[in-house]
Amino acid sequence: MFRGMFSAATGMAAQQLRLDIIANNLANVNTTGFKKSRGDFEDLVYQTVRQAGGELPGGGQVPTSLQVGLGVRPVGIAKIFSQGDYVYTENELDLAIEGKGFFKVVSNGVEYYTRAGSFKTDKDGFLTTPAGDRLQPEFSVPAQTVYISIDPSGRITCFGPDNRTLATGQISLYTFPNQAGLSNVGRNLFQVTEASGDPSEGTPGQDGVGTIAQGYLEVSNVNVVEEMVNMIIAQRAYELNSKAIQTADAMMERAYHLKA
Repeated sequence: MFRGMFSAATGMAAQQLRLDIIANNLANVNTTGFKKSRGDFEDLVYQTVRQAGGELPGGGQVPTSLQVGLGVRPVGIAKIFSQGDYVYTENELDLAIEGKGFFKVVSNGVEYYTRAGSFKTDKDGFLTTPAGDRLQPEFSVPAQTVYISIDPSGRITCFGPDNRTLATGQISLYTFPNQAGLSNVGRNLFQVTEASGDPSEGTPGQDGVGTIAQGYLEVSNVNVVEEMVNMIIAQRAYELNSKAIQTADAMMERAYHLKA
């Protein structure tokens, strides 16, 4: 009974973590470029009372083992990098990545990567995130610019009065051997880790790298209906584990009050 209580307790903790993940997904349902998370769990070690294949006293063989599991534990929280939907914004500095790739930005001298393409210009004309992190490679929009054109291959052109070309540049995208290994740092930013591997710089539309859509934003890939169903499942699983603890407690109480 003690074993069952502890196993159920690990189940309650696992479902609490799962609910935390779901809550974060739902909280970011409208966050630009957000990628939903999924918890990965595994069963704990088993207490083996009898091993399958052992010899019986009569010379036979044990057909099945007698093992009792000791619960569950989390082993990871994976980011799901499926494509999010697009919204048309008409803003010439809003960029959506269609396919694989990340924008690279620099914040306080540290390189980060993001899927959120809602860029602005700072006082010097450089393209930045809403938090002021500059897009890499840096590009400065001339003060006389009337409109900006960015094609799917990332070629950026600034036009002035009379349709004159004032400046041109190239936006690069970056891919990783294991993008699920990137570290979340908040603010729509990811950081390189040993698990993600080193980034590879590429031109949009070439060698499997995604293209760029000007005037669009990629919204969160969170499916609200799916998350609500997962939340109900987590809630019921939590209740069942708590019921197992209550049942084990009742059984212990009954045994305690037994009389000869």
